[in-house]
Amino acid sequence: MGRYSHTNLPMYIVPFVWLYVAFMMAVAEATSPIGTLLGAAITFVLYGLLPVGLILYFMGSPGRRRANRQAEQTQDDAGAVPPRVASDSSQGDGSSHTPADSFAAEREKPRGL
Repeated sequence: MGRYSHTNLPMYIVPFVWLYVAFMMAVAEATSPIGTLLGAAITFVLYGLLPVGLILYFMGSPGRRRANRQAEQTQDDAGAVPPRVASDSSQGDGSSHTPADSFAAEREKPRGL
């Protein structure tokens, strides 16, 4: 059996059909006597591109997660140390946070003396 079976093949036809529907809505807006090209563009972006982009992003997140896990696994298997971000600070951990003991506490003088 191939890489994809009918149960795990993502249904990408639905977003493409929705883009077609949104495009037809934009055409109807543009060709209407009271419609404008700006209205057609806004219709296509808000009803078509934005929702379809979000849906495709969410549909691809399991694949991205799987690829990240596989990349981490191959790095662990090879014994490679993941690259660290170069930092110009003098901290040993490479983070951009200020360490808790970066300055000495100033002792307050007791009152009344």
